[in-house]
Amino acid sequence: MPAPRILVVRLGSMGDILHALPAVALLRRTWPQAAIHWAVHPKWRDLLVANPLALEPIHIDRASPASLRAGIRALRVAGYDFVIDFQGLIQSALITRVARRAAAYGFHRSLVREWPAALFYTHALRTAELHVVDRNMALAVVAGAAFGPAAFPLPQGRPEGELPGRFVLAAPLAGWTSKQWPLEYYAPLARRLREHFDLPLVLNGAPSSESVLRTVEGAHVHISTLSGLIDAARRATAVLGLDSGPMHLAAALRTPGVALFGP
Repeated sequence: MPAPRILVVRLGSMGDILHALPAVALLRRTWPQAAIHWAVHPKWRDLLVANPLALEPIHIDRASPASLRAGIRALRVAGYDFVIDFQGLIQSALITRVARRAAAYGFHRSLVREWPAALFYTHALRTAELHVVDRNMALAVVAGAAFGPAAFPLPQGRPEGELPGRFVLAAPLAGWTSKQWPLEYYAPLARRLREHFDLPLVLNGAPSSESVLRTVEGAHVHISTLSGLIDAARRATAVLGLDSGPMHLAAALRTPGVALFGP
């Protein structure tokens, strides 16, 4: 297949999409002229739009009937040579069935979060790889991609708001509150970073989190979209991350830092 049509399914979350990027990079290196579509929730579009891998997102939002109808239409008319489901849920496996495809690749029932998902695949991989990035790359290789080193192609992002020249970046809020470091710890951290390293602490968040973040004394609040977070993570001297998307983003960008795991 000199230029296959490929569908990648990984709807979210941010960290999971980042973990799938090296596998998709293998697909792109193997087939430079391939059309690679990615079924994804619209809120993660900034990770894929303007991505160096030249991906075409197909937005799937279960909460929006219009989004579902448009996504189903796009999946049915494309005519894929093969589909890869990196998610392993029934909802993601159903997308592989809706799409017109010659083959569907996914993980063995022992490796997916919802075992019935494996019933939708024509090829189910059982692998001993421990890290999800390595596991995803193994699935891409089974689908025909040539193996290579892990790479995390990402868009550049865009500057949003004002940032100091040098700073430590943190995103205190996570999708699960059990993953969050107590907010009252950030003010002493900001004070120590200034006293010992002359570095300001920047707290990043979405517009809905601004009032909460501004309660942290001594911190610089940076409100942005995902594209602005990408830019900030590139520019940061270091990142203090939780077990959430911004930490995985910093790791993908090779920005040094510390990850806090809880609860």
